[in-house]
Amino acid sequence: MFDLSGKIALVTGASRGIGRAIAYELAKCGATVIVNYLSSEEKAKNLAQEIEKLGKKVYLSKFDVSNYEEVKSKIKEIEEKVGGIHILVNNAGIVKDALLLRLKEEDWDRVLKTNLYSVFYVTQAVLPMMIKERFGRIINISSVVAFTGNPGQTNYCAAKAGLIGFTKALALEVAGRNITVNAVAPGYIETDMTKELPEKVKTAFLSEIPLKRAGLPEEVAYLVNFLASDLASYITGCVFHVNGGLYRD
Repeated sequence: MFDLSGKIALVTGASRGIGRAIAYELAKCGATVIVNYLSSEEKAKNLAQEIEKLGKKVYLSKFDVSNYEEVKSKIKEIEEKVGGIHILVNNAGIVKDALLLRLKEEDWDRVLKTNLYSVFYVTQAVLPMMIKERFGRIINISSVVAFTGNPGQTNYCAAKAGLIGFTKALALEVAGRNITVNAVAPGYIETDMTKELPEKVKTAFLSEIPLKRAGLPEEVAYLVNFLASDLASYITGCVFHVNGGLYRD
């Protein structure tokens, strides 16, 4: 287990799925976790209770990551209440799927705002704290479809691919301040979102995965824990795939 004692971590979109697993595993490693959520308040509270059972500190922070002014206000509030943020996991994301010819402009905008713009908003607000401390770990959750594409998800794929460029550029900007920036690109992971897929789609996905199974949210979280730890202090500007061999670069 990695030692994250004394570190404060903010995980966006942490009330369920991969974000929930990341927040919980960071807490298990000793970090104080700030659980960001928007609409899933009950699930966020349940997660907080689970973390408290570990004897770890946890704070809930409800805000819309796609709202620039709200993000700035809430991050300032977090800093005043909890202290500087050492670990930032940009995980929040939504899907609004449709073939491009039928894709509504508002669904394009909403996905880009939530999945990509939010990373700019939250990271820009948190970065001054990390620069002041001369320490930081920024981990952006992308997706395998940023590399493979996926029909009906031009908006989602564009946002997740944008995260890769963002990660590589920011890594160069802040490396001199002892801040690392990396991306994790999960493949087919068992979450509430994937459980809703038709069985035919699930079977098609699994047939293409060399390991012949879906991944678990915890298997993404374990990698995030490593990247957040001191053991990964010489790793920055990289993309890590967690997809059972579905995509290999």
